[in-house]
Amino acid sequence: MTTVPRLVPLLEQYDFARKRLTDRLTGPVVDSGNGTDVAVGPMTDDEYLWEPVPDCWSVRRRTDGPGPRATLLVGAGDWGRDATPAPHPEPAPFTTLAWRLSHLSELLALRAEYTVGGRRLTRDDHPADGDAASAIAAFDTAATAWREALLAADDAALDTVGHSTYPYGSDPEDLFLDTVWWVNQELLHHGAEIALLRDLYRARQA
Repeated sequence: MTTVPRLVPLLEQYDFARKRLTDRLTGPVVDSGNGTDVAVGPMTDDEYLWEPVPDCWSVRRRTDGPGPRATLLVGAGDWGRDATPAPHPEPAPFTTLAWRLSHLSELLALRAEYTVGGRRLTRDDHPADGDAASAIAAFDTAATAWREALLAADDAALDTVGHSTYPYGSDPEDLFLDTVWWVNQELLHHGAEIALLRDLYRARQA
């Protein structure tokens, strides 16, 4: 199937951001942004769960219960991600690398589910991972699923309001093209946050 021409630049941006984040998490090098390779080591479990300030929101063992100001742990399995129903706490809790990567993987996986899947899964069906390797694998699976959803879109789909019925955002009221743009910026800005947390963790170890 030929990719819709106006989707091409957004798909290229998505692919670049995805690869850059994956390389930033796994190494051995990451593109600095100008084509120069910068050495980076793989993320460890300790780094994945590192809480750089007090009262972080993170991914936690379900048996330990939610963290500070959280009221529930979302996700399937023995681990869950700190959360609370709206309205959310103000000021917003600082979130760990684990929280941000879990959030990013979930939104990619569920948006794919509510675009080309069965449109049945909820946040409580999506696993929350307690170790770095599983979290990176989950991100790769989710990112692949969303890319496949993009490749399935034709011109009519891009102009359809509610082509994605993802229930945890404005997707049902948005043109699908706007949803594609939104997901790209989610990947870009959470990828940048994760990269900064990796830098801070490395500097802490120096």
